[in-house]
Amino acid sequence: MLTLAFSCSQKTNSDKALTEELNLSLQTEILDAWYPRSIDSVYGGFLSNFTFDWQPSGPQNKMIVTQTRHLWTLSEAAMFYQNDKYRETADHAFQFLQNKMWDKQYGGFYTTLNREGEPGTTNFGGAKMAYGNAFGIYALMAYYNLTKNEEALELAKQTFLWLEKYSHDPVYSGYFNNLERNGNPLSIARMEETPVERPEELPDYKRMSQKDQNTSIHVLEALTELYKVWPDGLVKTRLNEVFNLISEKIVTPKGYLTLFLERDFTPISFRDSTEEIIRQNLSTDHVSFGHDIETGFLLLEAAHSLYGKIDKKTLALAKKMVDHTIDNGWDEKKGGIYDRGYYFQGSDTITIMHNAKVWWSEAEAMNALLLMSKLFPDEPKYREYFDKQWEYIQTFQIDHKHKGWYSEGIDKSPEQVSAPKGSDWKINYHNFRTMRNCIKMLRGDHELTTTKN
Repeated sequence: MLTLAFSCSQKTNSDKALTEELNLSLQTEILDAWYPRSIDSVYGGFLSNFTFDWQPSGPQNKMIVTQTRHLWTLSEAAMFYQNDKYRETADHAFQFLQNKMWDKQYGGFYTTLNREGEPGTTNFGGAKMAYGNAFGIYALMAYYNLTKNEEALELAKQTFLWLEKYSHDPVYSGYFNNLERNGNPLSIARMEETPVERPEELPDYKRMSQKDQNTSIHVLEALTELYKVWPDGLVKTRLNEVFNLISEKIVTPKGYLTLFLERDFTPISFRDSTEEIIRQNLSTDHVSFGHDIETGFLLLEAAHSLYGKIDKKTLALAKKMVDHTIDNGWDEKKGGIYDRGYYFQGSDTITIMHNAKVWWSEAEAMNALLLMSKLFPDEPKYREYFDKQWEYIQTFQIDHKHKGWYSEGIDKSPEQVSAPKGSDWKINYHNFRTMRNCIKMLRGDHELTTTKN
């Protein structure tokens, strides 16, 4: 039963007033917090690490996810606000991506460079990862939509073909994430050279051959945008492929994602193990409410790209994923969604394993809830949840003094008031997209809610 403490006047606040409120927060508490202070005017690209009060800190390495997300946000902000300042900074972002992040010897985008733009090392994913290259495509398409710069489109095409050569699995389909600089470890030839009968090499072989939901959903996101501009037959094939893999093999019957899977998409699960082992492997096997509710939205976008509308099957699946999240991961008292849950063996009731409310998950929930309210106007619960989610974010997620969003909501994680505002994995892509999308939905000009389904 939904219990939300609203007065009637709160529930019926005009969309116009709410739009203005969201727009002010987006400009002053997100965009103004990051720009221009994050621009690296010395070496190019963007600084990543900032303290709670926005002082630069640490080595300021240049990581592909950070740099591409800045390009995407700036390109979208320039289009949304018709703002030359954001356009100029997007040009700056593109130049760094093209001239430094792209590996001119082997192709593909590096995972990490040092601040000066030289190849560095990273403990995540080796020298290249499909996840980061997917964000390269995603960002380049936003920049191309802004500028019509053919070099951006060509680089996006090269990135797609590089992933096709090294990351795509021609046997079981889908994409491997972990790649060496030259891509060789994930070519089928190299994988088949690995003697599986040698136990000491089995862990590395299995690690390289796993698939994961996070790479899959962001490849989906990237190909969705690439196909809109470059309706190439192979792009459509791969978009269809990853769309179906997520819908049919990665999303479980209950409506949540399997996090990791074997090469043939057999789920990796510890549910039959002891609770101690389950807890030891929780990072590999749990219900991730933020990814679930985000994926519902990404599947709808992909369907719209493929079919020009949202088909009934995808709409029902997205609704199921959103409903599973709010039915099992929603904080009934204060609002917001929890980070992780788990279905222990023999139980159909989920156990919350981590009750923190992570910033990007809260943003994705807000976006999906308003979208559901527009797609299912006869179910008022979605708008009620959305209103409560925005109230939660205003109260516990946004730092109204120093600007920016806390990494975790301070109702459950009060220490976040003095935690860093920026890092390799935390910039402004999730919350900018949410706020921009919500403004468009409230104005009645979001393509997912204006196309006849």
